[in-house]
Amino acid sequence: MLKTLKNAFKVKEIRSKILFTLGVLIVYRLGAQITVPGVNAGALTKLGSTGLIPLLDTVSGGGLANYSIFSMGVSPFITAQIVVQLLQMDIVPKSKFVEWSKQGEVGRRKLNQVTRYLTIILAFIQSIGITAGFNSLSQMGLVKDPGIKTFVSIGIILTGGTMLITWLGEQITDKGLGNGVSMIIFAGIIARLPSGLYQIFREQVLNASKGDMWKGVLFIIGLIIAVLVIVTFVTWVQQANRKIPIQYTRREAGAGENSYLPLKVNVAGVIPVIFASSFIMTPQTILMAFQSGHGADTWFKVLSDIFSMQTVTGSIVYTVLIVLFTFFYAFVQVNPEKVAENLTKQGSYIPGVWPGKGTEKYLSSVLMRLSTVGALFLGVIALLPQLAANLGGLPQSIGLGGTSLLIVVGVALESTRQLEGLLMKRKYVGFIR
Repeated sequence: MLKTLKNAFKVKEIRSKILFTLGVLIVYRLGAQITVPGVNAGALTKLGSTGLIPLLDTVSGGGLANYSIFSMGVSPFITAQIVVQLLQMDIVPKSKFVEWSKQGEVGRRKLNQVTRYLTIILAFIQSIGITAGFNSLSQMGLVKDPGIKTFVSIGIILTGGTMLITWLGEQITDKGLGNGVSMIIFAGIIARLPSGLYQIFREQVLNASKGDMWKGVLFIIGLIIAVLVIVTFVTWVQQANRKIPIQYTRREAGAGENSYLPLKVNVAGVIPVIFASSFIMTPQTILMAFQSGHGADTWFKVLSDIFSMQTVTGSIVYTVLIVLFTFFYAFVQVNPEKVAENLTKQGSYIPGVWPGKGTEKYLSSVLMRLSTVGALFLGVIALLPQLAANLGGLPQSIGLGGTSLLIVVGVALESTRQLEGLLMKRKYVGFIR
């Protein structure tokens, strides 16, 4: 990775993309330090154990700690993407979303426009709900002058912050290294890493008694070893792929002796983890609106337990969401119908498999098997640290560490592949010239 980065900086075009991406991320981090007017950010310090805060702070990249203009992060945009992608499935006959998904670039623009409008609606609702909920929970009072006008103003500011982050992500995708939204979340997690490490060191060593200090040191050493092992395992699985052999009915110019269709074991990448993290926050936001009036009701306690990341039940629900989104997004990334159609147009086929529908069914079955492995992999990595935090009394940051680790490693690998692709493209262009 370091060698690839070194080679990339030698190329002016690629260096410009890297510097542009870093510049956008710096703007994002500066915005995460600007507190929303009329808010007492110190009131959140006593709510650090609230289930929604650690998860929302992870997705927003630490913006919630200051209750900044970027407190909502890209969560509403990701939720809107999920809804729009679900509407593109052939569940509703003659749906406009299904028609747009088949119209190429024109349809993609229409879908992106709908996604933006839905993001504005979700961001406004979630921002008001979270502000009102935290204000009712905090003893010091999060909002200095509570009132409808104040909440609406805060909602508009936070919605504007979300749309600005979304625009910054799109700029990274278009003019930078790509994967803009994932890169924004990646930068936020990396920025929070030093404070998270210091928190664990303080709890396990500095604040421990003399007899327990060595236990804390051994715990940190064991944690470092576990992280290294998990990073190695995650990297290995993320790069693993299944090579499906391809043969051509006619010899193409420049075609190799052995051609294959590579399918990653974890086709969906880290997107299911990001989707699940954002999706589980929506019910929590709605429940916070009923906290003051129905906090003691049975239905409220049951739902809070189901959608809380600090309970075993909530951790299992979170893992199930990751598994479901893994299967869903795998078929979004690799459409067996389109792949089979493209193979037929190219005059190629999979040995022993009939072209057309036969190839589509075969690819669907392979994708299902690969997605099963990928879903179990993502689910275990995300669930085990969360269960360790819930059952073992460890800091909540360790529980969300599995989610953060998956996102960081996945985005780092994807960025490396992007750089390698740009370098390879330049070599081919230079050869042609």
